[in-house]
Amino acid sequence: MGMRTSEEYISDLKKMRKNIYIGGELVGRDDPRLQPGIRVISVTFDLAQDPEYEDLMTAKSPFIGERVNRFTHLPQNAHDLLKKQKMIRICAQRVGGCIQRCMGLDAIIALSIATKEMDEKYGTEYHQRFLNYLRTFQERDLTAACAQTDVKGDRMKRPHQQADPDLYVRVVEERDDGIVVRGAKCSITMAAYADEIIVLPTRNMREEDKDYAVAFAIPADYENVYLITRPVWVCLLYTSPSPRDRG
Repeated sequence: MGMRTSEEYISDLKKMRKNIYIGGELVGRDDPRLQPGIRVISVTFDLAQDPEYEDLMTAKSPFIGERVNRFTHLPQNAHDLLKKQKMIRICAQRVGGCIQRCMGLDAIIALSIATKEMDEKYGTEYHQRFLNYLRTFQERDLTAACAQTDVKGDRMKRPHQQADPDLYVRVVEERDDGIVVRGAKCSITMAAYADEIIVLPTRNMREEDKDYAVAFAIPADYENVYLITRPVWVCLLYTSPSPRDRG
């Protein structure tokens, strides 16, 4: 599929199942209250299509052998990391605030490291699973909301000690084809207009919390996923980055 345009991103959003609630009302991703955030994310696609920003906004992926949007790119060296930071700065200047898409990229980077270290220590195969997902993530140029913050409940207690076990996301069943999870995450601004949600643990876990030590990715409109949303109004400034910042 390759890198998407903002028009393709918006078109794909409109095809998703309605599972967003605003003030108790079930809405689709074409709801006008979501449009400011969607326009913010659209900037990451528009700049990637602009030849003037090609070096900053795109990178050659060693995993699929093609140029990809840098918001899906796994940094390979210090130079890549510097480009990532400059890209985020340019995008934030353009929209006058948070570009929102960077947390999904940070989740990808964290999972690449964590799964590799787990495999080396325990002989598991999580890193290969991650790489399979990464290829799809890059080929489809997906946007991802990083669902890290659990609602927590009593913050003096660990996940397994909560009166309500679903105050942290946890595994409730293991099947041959995957896992079943239950729980809630909060403070995820772009969840309502992301293609995918990448779930990560919100804190270090102990043996007693093993059911809560889980990371996975899921389509944002997946069955039994419900998004309770507070619209965030964003002003797009459309500033012009200086030549110094483009390098």
